[in-house]
Amino acid sequence: MTATLIWILVGLVAIGLYLSWTAGRLDRLHARIDATRAGLDAQLLRRASVAQELATSGVLDPAASIVLYEAAHAARQAEEEQREVAESELSQALRAVFGEAAQVEAVREVPGGEAATRELTEAVRRVPMARRFHNDAVRAARALRRHRKVRWFRLAGHAPFPLAFEMDDEAPAALGERAAA
Repeated sequence: MTATLIWILVGLVAIGLYLSWTAGRLDRLHARIDATRAGLDAQLLRRASVAQELATSGVLDPAASIVLYEAAHAARQAEEEQREVAESELSQALRAVFGEAAQVEAVREVPGGEAATRELTEAVRRVPMARRFHNDAVRAARALRRHRKVRWFRLAGHAPFPLAFEMDDEAPAALGERAAA
């Protein structure tokens, strides 16, 4: 009788330890999501800031400046629900303004243009990487949250279901050409 109780107790402790470990893993995944989202937000803000700075520098023609400035401003001011759309529109504006190598070369030729172009190229290149890191963390958390044990024992607590950040982050071809060379 006592041996049976001991085995039951050992089993319950083992199950409790496993559930505790799983809850800790899920908590770490949620913390990673928060960290990667902060990194993504920083890269998106940097890209919008560099684009806005370039739009107001007087280097671009007036039409391109207006298009780029408005898209960058909208991306910086967007509410969370509209953020993906605003960031996608900034990507489209960047492709429209810097779609041709001649435009990029014209910007590079003015004083300070080389540094501005390099900064924009780096900012545009880092956004897809930051988005990929964030979405990978979201994917891992979602996979764990789909397990029955997590749902049955409510191991996720009150944490919101993680959402991926989906946007158009394709870089302008002309910016990537020089960076690859």
